[in-house]
Amino acid sequence: MAAAAAEPKKRGITLYVLIGMILGVVVGYMCNVNYPDPKVAGQIADNINIITTVFLRLIKMIIGPLVLTTLIVGIAHMGDTSSIGRVGIKALGWFMAASLISLVLGLIFANILQPGHNIGLPLPDVGASTNLRTSSFTLKDFITHLVPKSIVEALATNEVLQIVVFSIFAGIALASLGEKGRALTELIDQAAHMMLKITGMVMYFAPIAVFAAVASTITTQGLGILVTFAKFMGSFYLGLFALWALMVAVGFLILGPRVFQLVSLVKEPFLISFSTASSEAAYPKMLEALDRFGVSRKISSFMLPMGYSFNLDGSMMYCTFAVLFIAQAYGIELPLGTQITMLLLLMLTSKGMAGVPRASLVVIAATLNQFNIPEAGLLLIMGVDQFLDMGRSATNAVGNSIAVASIAKWEGELSDTTDDAVPGDVAPGLAGQTA
Repeated sequence: MAAAAAEPKKRGITLYVLIGMILGVVVGYMCNVNYPDPKVAGQIADNINIITTVFLRLIKMIIGPLVLTTLIVGIAHMGDTSSIGRVGIKALGWFMAASLISLVLGLIFANILQPGHNIGLPLPDVGASTNLRTSSFTLKDFITHLVPKSIVEALATNEVLQIVVFSIFAGIALASLGEKGRALTELIDQAAHMMLKITGMVMYFAPIAVFAAVASTITTQGLGILVTFAKFMGSFYLGLFALWALMVAVGFLILGPRVFQLVSLVKEPFLISFSTASSEAAYPKMLEALDRFGVSRKISSFMLPMGYSFNLDGSMMYCTFAVLFIAQAYGIELPLGTQITMLLLLMLTSKGMAGVPRASLVVIAATLNQFNIPEAGLLLIMGVDQFLDMGRSATNAVGNSIAVASIAKWEGELSDTTDDAVPGDVAPGLAGQTA
């Protein structure tokens, strides 16, 4: 009976998110038409965007504690370090393979569709500045940044990978303590339930935040910019559709027909990611959707945070696609060997880009400098980057859901039935765990 009552509520929230997106387009277009002055439109957009900013701050408020508590409990229930190592190796192997495929797909579509040729727009001067820092994306900095100086600092700044590192140590320590650690594990489990309840409360604001995010973007950019960059954006989204189809096909090979159930369950986090252009905003709902699909919480709470730094399929595809677009716009021919070198470089420099504002642009800027392509070319795509980021973020959400469900299937941690209850209320993924 509770499950039957929960499902209409789920459908209702998803419906409200869609309504919010549509209303956002309408209101944004009306504001853009009635207030053509960019300065006035910018002020209106800033005021509308307060709602989105508050929502994203609420998400940031819960992300750190949610990852910390669910991951510690999940690892503690794994029971031994061999299970953790096995899942970790499988996850990293999946993430690297998915990244490589995404990068290659970006190269293929950019080479076939040639979106940068004859774009019909004035090219920015090669000496123009993009005001993007490119020095921070080095392998050394990334590796040293993995280890937190303080878990309090990591929580305060929402450094998800640092929280993951600490949680792994804490979870293994609790598992090794046996009975001595049971009381603390149960306390952290209760804290995780509390965070899930708070998450459910926060997500009621999602439709309003979606409306504000879309309205503010359309207010400043207008719908006309979509026409101007139609070829570039159309080519990229065509590539994303191909990537989505490929991910679902791989999921079908592993999960069978149930992959379509998974796709249906993640439609809400997909829409939230798309409309807010933030993968992070969808994390709580993604965790809930995986619970409902039958993924053990000890797998999803371990893999999902890692996926937000290592499994950014949409962002990876965009990196190669955008670099080749800019090269084509300036008439620079890149031989196949150079493109392969660029792909391998991006495999390294793009890791850990999550959580950095406009991180894809920073990675692209660093790559352009490396191959003597004018960095000023980024100015061509900055105006539509928000619309592209929407697709990238949504793709990241889909890729992570399929990755987590597939690894859970391989580990025997995926139930055969889908739970219609709302985990945000009862948290069956946590409540049902045994040591």
